[in-house]
Order: sequence, then C-alpha cells, then structure tokens
Amino acid sequence: MTRKMLEEVSGLSDKISLDVHDFVAEKDLAEQHGVDKIPATVLLGDKDYGIRFYGVPAGYEFNVLIQDIRDVGKRDPGLSEAVTAELAKIDEPVHLQFIISPT
Repeated sequence: MTRKMLEEVSGLSDKISLDVHDFVAEKDLAEQHGVDKIPATVLLGDKDYGIRFYGVPAGYEFNVLIQDIRDVGKRDPGLSEAVTAELAKIDEPVHLQFIISPT
C-alpha cells in the first residue's frame, strides 16, 4: 500500500523521484539512513533532512507527507528566525521521534 501510494505521488511531478530498496538485502543502506522498521519512507533532497515515515502515510499523515515533500524541495522548513536561532544553539545530537495516531 505504501509503495503504491508513493508511486502515485512521484508520478505527479518530474521533480519527485522514487527509489525502492529492500530492507533486508540492503541492510547497510537501511542502517545509513537509520531505518529500523518497515515500511519506511525516507525523504531526501539535496541532503538528508532526517525526515522518516514508518507505516503507511495515509489519512491525516498524507497531508504531512505532502507538506514535507514541499519543504524539502524548497529547502526551507518554514521556521521563524527566532526558532532557527534557538535550534542553532543545540550543540549535541538530539533524537526526536513522533508517534501519531489517527484518533
């Protein structure tokens, strides 16, 4: 279901490409991108912004997926200068993980 959805989304614009990988056969690539669950969607632009979706990004999550694709393409997360300045103060790695329930 995830693959079909992403194939349809990537078919909407020549600016979006989709590469499908095998989590087991390409273990090194999965580890490189920090993928430890499947199905996984990794959004990459000119760099890796660390955006990952696990499971099917359907329902409310579909809107978030589309917005994230747009943000990666624009290379702009839409954060204010104040927020960007605060984030620049972080001097050690931080792992954020959001779990979303449709209900």
